[in-house]
Amino acid sequence: MQHVLAKLVVIGFLLVAQSLALAAPKSLTVTYEATRNGQPFANISETYTEENGKYRIESETRGIGVYALFGVRRLLSEGEVSEAGLRPLHFESHQGNEAKRSLFADFDWANNVLNMKVKGKPVSAALKPDTQDISSLIYQFMFVQPQGDAFKLPVTTGKKLKQYEYRVAGRDVPVTVPSGTYKAIHLQDASAEADDESKELWLGGKASYFLPVKLVTRDDKGVIEQVLTSLHAE
Repeated sequence: MQHVLAKLVVIGFLLVAQSLALAAPKSLTVTYEATRNGQPFANISETYTEENGKYRIESETRGIGVYALFGVRRLLSEGEVSEAGLRPLHFESHQGNEAKRSLFADFDWANNVLNMKVKGKPVSAALKPDTQDISSLIYQFMFVQPQGDAFKLPVTTGKKLKQYEYRVAGRDVPVTVPSGTYKAIHLQDASAEADDESKELWLGGKASYFLPVKLVTRDDKGVIEQVLTSLHAE
C-alpha cells in the first residue's frame, strides 16, 4: 500500500502542455495483458483515432478463464483535441450484456455540468476545468506530462467525479515489459483513498508517446498488474 503524503504541495494542475500535442499520432492501436495476483486475468485492446480536431478512444477488456464469464468490458470516450490536449464530450462504460451496469457521462462545458447516467438514473456534478474520463486520462499524457513533483486532476468513472492525485516517484526509471524496455515516469497514488486502493503508473516516455507501459492496482482483493504488449502508431 502507498501511504498518503502528509505534505502534498500542489499549486493548481502542475501539468504543462508540451509541443508533443503537435507530435501526437493520429492513430494508435495498443494492447495490454493483465494478471491478478500473478495469474492470467485479462487482455486489453485499445484504439485511439483523431480526425478534424475530434478524437475517439475505444477499449475492450476480455477476461481469461473464469474471468471471461463476466463478459467484455467496453469503454468509449469521444471529444475534441486542442493545444491543451483532450477535452472529453461523451463517455460510456459497458460490462457484458448487463445494461444495468452501463454508465454514461456527457460533458456540458458551456454550463460547467457533468451529466451522468447510473443504473438509468440521471446524476450531475459540477464540471471542473481539465476534467477527464478514465479512458481519456491515459491518452491525455500524450499531450501533457507531469512537470512538478505532484499533480491533481478531476476524473469521472461515469458513476461519479473523483479527484485523482499522483506524485512523481521517479523519472527515467528503466521498465521492461513485453513490448520493450522504456525510461519511464513513475507515478504513485497520493489520494486520500490510497491506503484502501492504490494505483501506480509508469509512463513510457517518448518511445510510447508517454502512454503507460505498466499499471499496478492494489486493493483488498490483491494486485492487478497490466503491461504493454504492443503499440502501433500512424
